[in-house]
Amino acid sequence: MKFKLYIAFFLLSTSLFAQKVTTSVDVTKNKIGAEFKLTLKTDVDTLSKVKFPEAKNFGALEVIQSYKIDTVKNGARYELIKKYGLTQFDSGKYIIPRIPVLINGKPVFSDSIKVEVNDVKVDTLKQKMFDIKDIAQAESPLGTWWIYLLILLAIGIAGYFIYQFIKKRQNQPKAEVIVFKSPIEKATTLLQQLETKELWQKGEIKHYYSELTDIARNYIEEEINIPAMESTTSELIEGLRKASKQKKLKLSNETVENLEKVLMQADLVKFAKVKPLDFEIEEDKKRISSSIVIIHKSIPEVVENDDELALWNEQQKELARLQKLKKQKRVRIISTIGILLGMLLLFVLGLIYFKGFDYVKDNFLGHPTKDLVEGQWVYSEYGNPGVRVETPKVLKRIDATKTLPKDAMALIKEMQTFGYGSLLEDFYISVSTVTYKQETQIDLDKTAEGYLKVMEAQGAQNIIVKTEDFDTQKGITGKKAYGTMTVLDKVKGKSTKMYYEVLLFSQNGGLQTIMVMHREDDKYGQQIAERMLNSVELQTAQE
Repeated sequence: MKFKLYIAFFLLSTSLFAQKVTTSVDVTKNKIGAEFKLTLKTDVDTLSKVKFPEAKNFGALEVIQSYKIDTVKNGARYELIKKYGLTQFDSGKYIIPRIPVLINGKPVFSDSIKVEVNDVKVDTLKQKMFDIKDIAQAESPLGTWWIYLLILLAIGIAGYFIYQFIKKRQNQPKAEVIVFKSPIEKATTLLQQLETKELWQKGEIKHYYSELTDIARNYIEEEINIPAMESTTSELIEGLRKASKQKKLKLSNETVENLEKVLMQADLVKFAKVKPLDFEIEEDKKRISSSIVIIHKSIPEVVENDDELALWNEQQKELARLQKLKKQKRVRIISTIGILLGMLLLFVLGLIYFKGFDYVKDNFLGHPTKDLVEGQWVYSEYGNPGVRVETPKVLKRIDATKTLPKDAMALIKEMQTFGYGSLLEDFYISVSTVTYKQETQIDLDKTAEGYLKVMEAQGAQNIIVKTEDFDTQKGITGKKAYGTMTVLDKVKGKSTKMYYEVLLFSQNGGLQTIMVMHREDDKYGQQIAERMLNSVELQTAQE
C-alpha cells in the first residue's frame, strides 16, 4: 500500500514539473505578404538547456525573420520567449504546424494554430490606374550650363592653337631661293657650282654636258629672248645669228662657231654615247664660259632712270608683301574655322550615331516642350469655382468671350479663361470656368462637341474625338474627350497634326474645362499632359 502511494506521488510530481511550450500568434487573419508574428514560450529551471528550431519554413508559411530570444527570470526559473516573423504570398487558410523545441535534448512540441491569408481588395472604379513611369534622373543643382561653357572653352582653345599652328607654318623660312640680279650673274654662278660637283671627273660625262649646255641655253633664252631650251642645236644657232642682226649684237662668227661646236659635242655625248677626252672637256667648258661673256658684252646698253625704276620696284615689293600678309591671314582664319566646323560636325555625327538624332535635337538644337518638362512647375488655382492644376508655366488670363456666339453669351453670368501658348503653336494649355445666370442642366457629351466646334472655328480641321468618363482623386466625375486634329497656319502655309485632351466637369449648373494640346509625335508634350491631368482637382460649389 505504501509502495503504491510512492508511485502515485512520483507521477503527480512529474506531471507538475513536465516541460511545456506555449504557442501564440499576434493575428490569425492577415493580408497577402503581411507578417504573422509567431511566439513560442517555455518555462525551465536554470540548469536546463533549450534549443529553438531554425528553419526557413514552418509548414506552408515562410520564415522572413527569426528574432532574438528574450529571457525573463522568475525566482529560480527562466521564461524563454522566441518570436518568428512568418508570411505567405498566396491567399488561403493555413496551419502553423507543431514545432519541436529541444529541452535538455528531448523534443517538446508547440500547439498548431490556424491562420488565414486574404487578398487585397482594389476598387478599380474609384482608384485610378496609371502606367509605370520611366526612371527619372536626379537633376544636378548646378544645372547643365557648365557643360556648354566647357564645350565653348574647348572650341576656343582648339581654335587658338590651330590658328597659331597655321601661322607658324606660314612664317616658317622656306628653302632659300637664290635670286640673281642679271642673267650673266646667274650663268657664271651656275658654271662655278657645276665645277664644284666634279661630275666628269666621277665619270658622269653625259650629266656634265647636259648641265653645261642647259646653262648656256638658259642664258641665251633669258638674255636674248629666243626659245633656246626647246630648240635643236641648228635651230638655236640659226636663231642666234638672226637675233645678232636684228638686235645689232657685236658677235663674231668665231664666237657662234665655238658655241656650236660645244652644243654638237654635247649632242654626240647624249645620243651617240661619245666620250670626249679630259682636255676636250676642259676646252668645251672654256668655250661655253667665253661665249656667254662675249654675248653679254655684245648686247647694247639701255640707259634708264635708275631712281624712278628703283622707287617703282620698292613700291611693287611693298604692295606684294602687304597682299601676301592679307592672304596669309585670310587663309589662317578660313582654315581655322573650317577645321573647327569639321571637328564639330564629327562630334555631332558621333552623338547621332551613339545617342540618336532625337537626343541631339532635344539637347543641342533645343526642344520647347522638353524645357517645359524640366522647368519649375506651378500648382495653382484658376477661375470660379476654382480648378487646381499643376502646369509648367503660370497660365495668363485671356478674353475668350469673342469666340462665343452672342446667344451663348446671353446665358453666361461669369466666364474666366486662362491659357498658355495658342492653337497655332505646337503646344497649348487652356483652363476655363463658366457660371450661368440660371440653373442649367449641362450635357457634357454635347458640351464637348460644342467645345470642339469652337476650335474648328479657330482653324482646326479633321477632328477625331473619343470620349470616356474621368474621375479626379476626390471622386468628382466628369467627361474626358481626346483625339487628333489638324491645325492649319494660314500665314506660314503649313499644317500640323495635333493631339488634344479635354476634361469637362459640371457642378451646380456651372462648367469647368481643362485642355492640353501638343504635336502628335511630341513625347515631352505627352509627359506634360499626363502630369497636368493627373494633378487636376476641383473646388466644389460648396467650398
